[in-house]
Order: sequence, then structure tokens, then C-alpha cells
Amino acid sequence: MAKPRGLGRGLASLIPDRVGESQGEVPPPGEAVVDVDVEAIRPNRFQPRRVFNDAELSELAESVRVHGVIQPVLLRPIPSGYELVAGERRVRAAKLAGLKTVPAVIRPMEDREALEVALIENLQRSDLNPIEESEAYRRLIDEFHWTQEEIGARVGKSRSHIANYLRLLQLEEDIRDLLARQLLTVAHAKVLLSIEGPRRRTLAERCAQEGWTVRQLEMAAKRQDAVVKKAERDDVHLRQVEAGLRRRFGTKVTLRGDSQKGRIEIPYRSLEELERLLAILNRDPEPDPDHFVV
Repeated sequence: MAKPRGLGRGLASLIPDRVGESQGEVPPPGEAVVDVDVEAIRPNRFQPRRVFNDAELSELAESVRVHGVIQPVLLRPIPSGYELVAGERRVRAAKLAGLKTVPAVIRPMEDREALEVALIENLQRSDLNPIEESEAYRRLIDEFHWTQEEIGARVGKSRSHIANYLRLLQLEEDIRDLLARQLLTVAHAKVLLSIEGPRRRTLAERCAQEGWTVRQLEMAAKRQDAVVKKAERDDVHLRQVEAGLRRRFGTKVTLRGDSQKGRIEIPYRSLEELERLLAILNRDPEPDPDHFVV
């Protein structure tokens, strides 16, 4: 049940230019602050936040016990009560504090408007994890066709900030999970985005497990680059040697291993072929500029 009450402080930051106690304005129809039973509030279907920090919620709940919920939440009416549009942390904290009601502004909204408000309200508060923030930007682009410049203007971020966060969605799911759990930072992610192939995941896991700094991750990536490039050079050389051996023996010779150790496999399919190969092995090779010396 909703009970009318006085206008709460802080509402103007949620609904700019519409309600302001300090100016003595009268709330527009339907925008009055009322007390709403917390059990009548349904979760926000459009909530971009997936992770709620238990320690921070406990701190907020303790503050709510002492001071109450200072800033009203934003609700929209639905047949079964009210659906939360903005203010989920306050509602959760109120329940933890044992409050029966919370101050709220009730505003009729279509799904599209409720989604937009939920995304913008969370982005403006800057307390989403990097993946939640990235996905919120992506939804604003995909579902509302906003440009990166328009998003930046609404949430107070630069276009390059929006673009960098959108790039995080190019990372593999398990790396995005490490970012969401804040085991990796956005600065770590920028380094990882420059790494291709399966070693990106390997480095990300080691970085999270061992608590590497960004500089340590950069150095590890450079070391791996050097190893990969050497292996590629060795492979080119071995393939050239392999081709020379195949020409010399007239059969599919295979080199297995690397430049440090390995084996040479020379197949044969008959006694006559074996004797031919042995004869080649037992005599010095004839000079041939196209053959590689092994």
C-alpha cells in the first residue's frame, strides 16, 4: 500500500528538473513521494546490475536503520503491485534493515522507458562492474539506436570511454567473468585485447590467479610473443629441411619435434624400397644446391 509523504531529498538527482524540494516546487501529478510496502515491490526486469556486493549492502542497511531511506526509489505500477525501475540497492538494504516501507515516486512507464531509465540511472552512478557497464552501453545502442556521443552526453563519459568499454565485449566469456568479478581491471583487459589466440585466456587466468599488475601482464605477453615468433621461425626452417629430405629420398619424410630435439620418420612399403633408402643413407649425397644439408 502507498501512503503519501513529504518530498525526499535527493530525488532531483534521479528525476532532474522535475521535482526539487529546495526550490519549494509542487511535484507534478503522479510524482508525489509516497511510502510503499517493500513486499509490494517486484524486481526490475531491466536491471543491468547482476552483482551486488554483500559488504556494501550491509553498510547501506546499517545507514538505513539509522537514517532511513533518504532518496526515494522509482517505481511503475503493475497489476500485482509495483515494479522497481531505479533504486534496487536501496530496496535490498531496506529489507535487510527490517523496514516495512520505502519512500517512492510512482510513475506509469512503458517497457522501453523503464529500460532506458534503469540503464541511465545505473550508468550515472558509476558503480556497475566493467562488464555490466559495457552491456548497458550495448543495449542503449542496439535497442535505442543511440550513438556513442549521445550516450557519453547522457552519462558524462567521453566517446573514447564508451568505445573502450564496448571493446570489452569482444573478450571470451571466461575473461569477461574475471572482469565482472573484478579480478581483472579494464587496464588489464586493454592489454589482453592486443593478444590473439588461446594464449590470451591462459595469460588472463594467470594474471587473475597471481594478482599481476598491468606491467607484469605486459611483460608476460612480450615474453610469450618472443617464444611464439621463435617457434614460428623454427617451424619454417624445419619445413624447408623436411622438403629437402623428401626430394632426396623420394618419399614422404616427416620431421617431428623442434630445432632442439625430435625425430625423422622415413616410411617404406616394401623390402625393395627399404633397400633403396638404405643405399641412399649409406652414400654421401650428391651436391645439389636445391637440397638442404641435414
